[in-house]
Amino acid sequence: MSETGGADPAPPTLHGPRADPRLVAAIVASALFMQNLDSSAVTTALPAMARDLAVEPARLGAAITSYLVALTVFIPVSGWVADRFGAKRVFMAAIAVFTLASLLCGRATGLPELIGARILQGIGGAMMVPVARLLLLRQVRKEEMLSAMAWLTMPAMIGPISGPPLGGFLTDAFGWRSVFLINLPIGLLGLVLVAWKIPRVEPTNPGPPDVVGLFLLGTALALFMFGLETIGRGVVPPGLPQAGLVLGLMFGWAALRHCRRVARPALDLALLRIPTFHQSVLAGSLFRIGAGTSPFLVPMLLQVGFGKSASEAGLVSFATALGALAMKPLARPVLRRWGFRRVLIGGALLAAAGVAAAAAFTPAWPLPLIFALLAIGGLFRSLQFTALNTLAFADVPPGRLSAATSFSGTVQQLAPALGVVLATTVLEASALLAGRHGLAVPDFAAAFLVAAAVVAASAPFFARLAPEAGEAVSGHGVAPAKRVPAE
Repeated sequence: MSETGGADPAPPTLHGPRADPRLVAAIVASALFMQNLDSSAVTTALPAMARDLAVEPARLGAAITSYLVALTVFIPVSGWVADRFGAKRVFMAAIAVFTLASLLCGRATGLPELIGARILQGIGGAMMVPVARLLLLRQVRKEEMLSAMAWLTMPAMIGPISGPPLGGFLTDAFGWRSVFLINLPIGLLGLVLVAWKIPRVEPTNPGPPDVVGLFLLGTALALFMFGLETIGRGVVPPGLPQAGLVLGLMFGWAALRHCRRVARPALDLALLRIPTFHQSVLAGSLFRIGAGTSPFLVPMLLQVGFGKSASEAGLVSFATALGALAMKPLARPVLRRWGFRRVLIGGALLAAAGVAAAAAFTPAWPLPLIFALLAIGGLFRSLQFTALNTLAFADVPPGRLSAATSFSGTVQQLAPALGVVLATTVLEASALLAGRHGLAVPDFAAAFLVAAAVVAASAPFFARLAPEAGEAVSGHGVAPAKRVPAE
């Protein structure tokens, strides 16, 4: 039975033998790494793109904004599409669309052509991310979910960190078009591996889509993301970003009202009645907003505040990715030992301390010490992301996984954008209060402290979880319950 009292939809069936969940996780993670790497590497190539296309660098911000808006708008429909046409088929189509769009981006000769190709890329990415998670969840048992999610979390951690230095290297060595063309071999390899190793998931009949809800939700997300990505950048006329934010909130309110009233909504709000999903998505968003400031603030601090080169800043920032890699084999034993509730509370506080520590960075600090502290911070953030991504689906019935992946994917896409807005707002406010026209090290310190407070604010919400939350997935507390007392 569902949380609303009705029967849950029947889950799609697998066609063929069940694949090794670690292999499935590695294959889908490689496709997600391509998507995450591309979205972060492009920012490094923007100056070279502007020179080659003969446009102002500020105008090229539209190439990033258009991608993010398309990505966010099409995520809500991904679950319905996966159920209707089959998750494996949709995932392969998403990889193909993303790869083709990358080719078109690499061959663009003008800004309109580039923006059109980036929108197509966003559509492919929107189907790729949540459907990849859905495809994995269809293959794994609860006791395997934690290990699989640890693999799936890697692209989200490593892609944004490794993207800027790799983008800079490719741009300097082969030109900005190589940033997009590098996706071609990765995409083709991904298609072959998915077709070869991942069993087919039979499509189902999910019923007609909630067209009104998708329109309201898509419009709300498009306007809101447009406002977030353009505010304060001078790329559009004054007032338009603020209008986008206000209209986005209005359409979002209308979308939520609509989704509460229909039987099969575009956004299944009844999922929030599942405590583990509720805390993972909503309290997890608070954590992601605060943690999402670091990939933006650290490279800027090293370049603007310390005068380091872009390559130096990229290499130091990569410490976070190394910390994330170090956590992958540790996540399962840590969660088995302490359980989701205690790990999420402690992880939020430790991650907050790591973000706050960056406020003490000065040009006098040796780079190896900064590198070490960033690596430790990346370790705790990786543990938190793995726990959140796993707990979100621990108690979701199989028939509602499609709706859950769409819901969580939509929310997760907004959080990093809100983190960047938070960081830029604090930076500008700090400089304004100090009477400075440019940014200085104290402004970054203020931004890190505010971000740390936001991360720490998620801990009380995680404390509302039951001590046994997600124990079927983590294994925490399960073994003692199975023991039979001796006579």
